[in-house]
Amino acid sequence: MKEVYTLIKEQFDNIGIIGRIARYEDKAEYQSHYLGLVWEYLYPLIQIAIYWLVFGVGLKHGNATDGVSYLAWMVIGYTPWFYMNRATLDASKSIYQRVGMVSKMKFPVSVLPSIKIIGNLSSFWTMMTFSIVVGLLYGVHPTVYWIQWIYYFVAMIAWLIAFGIFNSTISVLIRDYHILLQSLMRMLFYMSGVLFNFQTDAFPAPFVRILELNPFFYIISGFRQSMVGHTWFWQQTTLNLVFWGMVLFFLLVGSHLHYKFRTKFVDLI
Repeated sequence: MKEVYTLIKEQFDNIGIIGRIARYEDKAEYQSHYLGLVWEYLYPLIQIAIYWLVFGVGLKHGNATDGVSYLAWMVIGYTPWFYMNRATLDASKSIYQRVGMVSKMKFPVSVLPSIKIIGNLSSFWTMMTFSIVVGLLYGVHPTVYWIQWIYYFVAMIAWLIAFGIFNSTISVLIRDYHILLQSLMRMLFYMSGVLFNFQTDAFPAPFVRILELNPFFYIISGFRQSMVGHTWFWQQTTLNLVFWGMVLFFLLVGSHLHYKFRTKFVDLI
């Protein structure tokens, strides 16, 4: 637990630096493109249009899901997924990409995954605004359940930090791990309920119970429940315990491995 405390303390002590570097990297990444930062928001909108045409219009023939338009339902789930996917993959390679630079400065390496997590938030807020607008256009009106977004946002950030410190450390120790993680995230895209509503009678109950143990599924489902559902998060005691148990597990293992090998990162790379 001491290593977890040290990790969290380093994040809060360097929150200003994390924010400044995240903003700088956002601008630097697209500075050579004609549309610049517009691509940060245009790319997910193009993806949404493709998925809607294929799954919403093509497979579902425009039928509603959970009583709302498939487009609105999908966008609400795709928004946290798009952010979590990018933040997870960016965080996993954050240390081996920059460890040579930060090793020459008095700079805690543990904040590198957090920089990627914070840096991707700009597109998340834009997508979140877009999902609300789409929802309103298709008859999804604000309810008291929308306040749960705060809880699921905090849960999402906690999961990304825990998973990020674990992935970024393993990616240094085992260079093939990042490629494996990319494949895993592609599979999880279809298994996390982004495009399909698994919580229906069409899927076997045991299969759905297994899927619900997936942290990405938990967060995506939570954002949907907040916007179009009528269930409070504390009513899912078992799923809450499983999710936070996994956050704690990856935080404990990730922080332990990080501080055990941090002095050897440059040599390993």
